[in-house]
Amino acid sequence: MEDGGKAAAGLGTLRAVLAILQWWGFNVTVIIMNKWIFQKLDFKFPLTVSCVHFICSSIGAYVAIHVLKAKPLIEVEPEDRWKRIFPMSFVFCINIVLGNVSLRYIPVSFMQTIKSFTPATTVILQWLVWSKHFEWRIWASLVPIVGGILLTSVTELSFNIFGFCAAMVGCLATSTKTILAESLLHGYKFDSINTVYYMAPFATMILALPAMLLEGGGVINWFYTHDSIVPALVIILGSGVLAFCLNFSIFYVIHSTTAVTFNVAGNLKVAVAVLVSWLIFRNPISAMNAIGCGITLVGCTFYGYVRHLISQRQAAAPGNLPRNQMEMLPLVDDKQEKV
Repeated sequence: MEDGGKAAAGLGTLRAVLAILQWWGFNVTVIIMNKWIFQKLDFKFPLTVSCVHFICSSIGAYVAIHVLKAKPLIEVEPEDRWKRIFPMSFVFCINIVLGNVSLRYIPVSFMQTIKSFTPATTVILQWLVWSKHFEWRIWASLVPIVGGILLTSVTELSFNIFGFCAAMVGCLATSTKTILAESLLHGYKFDSINTVYYMAPFATMILALPAMLLEGGGVINWFYTHDSIVPALVIILGSGVLAFCLNFSIFYVIHSTTAVTFNVAGNLKVAVAVLVSWLIFRNPISAMNAIGCGITLVGCTFYGYVRHLISQRQAAAPGNLPRNQMEMLPLVDDKQEKV
């Protein structure tokens, strides 16, 4: 029995490691491919790229649920699709588009560091708009995140104000999506596949017209002037397919790791993305810039650990904490917020 327990534990560890590695692989590959599309293929149309991703994700989610039967479909009332899913899809769309817009103007390393600001924007929004109360440890964990972002921003050698603002507003959109999930998706326990199944078609519908009006002429001109159209289209469509695979990999890693492991792996993933992007694009990174990125990631890890401790304490004794000392439990859970 003891040997069987060790074997099961070893198998569980191996499964978790493989889940994290494939998650890293898909995430970093999608980011690098998107940057390659904007920089190397000169396809400077982030709305169109986002639309391709939404279309591929819609098709992929349909196949995963109805053909492969990878997850059962979570039924949503038609009325709830417009009252609950559509507003979430709108914020989801803005989040993805701003991420791609920022990639067009700033390096992957800078964009990924700014995205790590999301915990701070989530806490601040809940405090200012929803009057939520947080323990001092939560606020303390935000200090290195904010300090690291400031240091990275003032020392970024490829700083672009438009790309910076797009990334920052993207953080606000991510936080808003996480917060809205508590009220809009109350009663529905969505996994990543069902989330994409319902939101990606709405996001496609929202983005299709703006993409055609704002970028249609440029895309047509790119078709006529760019060399090697077929390989370029394969890369663009491939990025859309991998974007859906990333959502599938998130579903796998969530079910294979603990909240603490997922938090640490998520921050290490940012470091891997920064390193790989630098090796490929060779964007200049100063020593202080790298230190700022490191401080931010350490702060994010500390924030996740503090949230986990407080969540465990609240779960153990939910009625024993004064209201002004209660840190709100994760809106979906520790892992889904990180996603």
